Amino acid sequence: MKLKHNIITFSLLLFFASITHAQKIVVCNSCDVSTIKNAISVAKAFDTILVKKGTYKEFDINIDKPLTLVGENYPVIDGENQGEIITITSDNVTVDGLFIINVGLSYTEDYAAIRVKKSKNFLIQNVVLEKLFFGIYLEKSRDGKLYHNNIVGDAKEEHNSGNGIQLWYSQNVEIEYNHIQGVRDGIYLEFANNCIIKNNTSTNNLRYGLHFMFSNDDIYQDNTFENNGAGVAVMFSKKIKMFNNVFRENWGSASYGLLLKEINDADIIGNTFEENTIGINIEGSNRILYKKNNFINNGWALKVRGACYTNTFEENNFLYNSFDLSYNSKINDNVFDKNFWSNYTGYDLNKDGIGDVPYRPVKLFSYIVNRTPETIILLRSLFIDIIDFSEKVSPVFTPYNLMDNNPLTKKIEW
Repeated sequence: MKLKHNIITFSLLLFFASITHAQKIVVCNSCDVSTIKNAISVAKAFDTILVKKGTYKEFDINIDKPLTLVGENYPVIDGENQGEIITITSDNVTVDGLFIINVGLSYTEDYAAIRVKKSKNFLIQNVVLEKLFFGIYLEKSRDGKLYHNNIVGDAKEEHNSGNGIQLWYSQNVEIEYNHIQGVRDGIYLEFANNCIIKNNTSTNNLRYGLHFMFSNDDIYQDNTFENNGAGVAVMFSKKIKMFNNVFRENWGSASYGLLLKEINDADIIGNTFEENTIGINIEGSNRILYKKNNFINNGWALKVRGACYTNTFEENNFLYNSFDLSYNSKINDNVFDKNFWSNYTGYDLNKDGIGDVPYRPVKLFSYIVNRTPETIILLRSLFIDIIDFSEKVSPVFTPYNLMDNNPLTKKIEW
């Protein structure tokens, strides 16, 4: 035990000694060190490389030792479309304050502006990425942070565009205060666990603002996903927490605010789904708590496509949606309780804030539109009001117990 303690002490002494003797290397067009590659080659572990304002036409820069690479007044690194620009292969690397442009395009390689490969304890912050293929790509890396970066693509087609931020087999990563637009998927995660995605804006992307698969125990909080091609997709994952996000203006025949597919044991709380074709599209997802969410002016607030069991929808606001709920199963063991429904027309004689008549959120016309989309043109007709009333009185196409027994008579304020 004493020997082990001595080894740890000696290792810490070496670490702090290396930091104490760290040097600063200045890079500029007229300096002795005029390229970033050269600076990395002469640097020692834990040195700082300061890149002065200017344009540096470099690509395939490999940071293979612990370093801080920082730009002064956003120097431009121009990859001239030749390939990947910066690859990090060492632990304890910081990249800060660079303007990176012209990543190479390839149909066989996922070239990125910045790639972190099999590394940990990294920080990438205050970088601007434009004219890119992939933006920031984490590969088998962990314990790092992507903070306050601006990623702007000009993607036109999915097959020749990449993602803004991508994590693959990575964990314990914080992604905060980034702005991503104009790429294929704003943020993409695959096999990425225990990550925090917070206060990001992902907008005007070709496909998804956020897309993740096979990623567990992640938290998504206070993000805005707006005007993306298909919205946000969350698939084949468990123990997800989505708090206080905004899903807005994701319109199209195959669009939604949020798609949930094969998601289990999750919390979706305090989010806003506004002006989407579908607020949440749910399939094969179980034991999820939907609470204190706002569904405002969507085509469908919720579309439950089947194999969804033991979910709870409580204390949500359903405001002015064309359809509050679409449900295609005859079996229901999901709970709807104490939600506010703007379409509710019941009464509250004892003034306790809870309607005296249960609310049935599934309209027969929603069932018809799911099978014959062209009938949507009849949405505001008197005939539709009559058939919806008949289904409410005597349910035939929806489960008899699919109702909110305690509908609130006033919008919930938090």
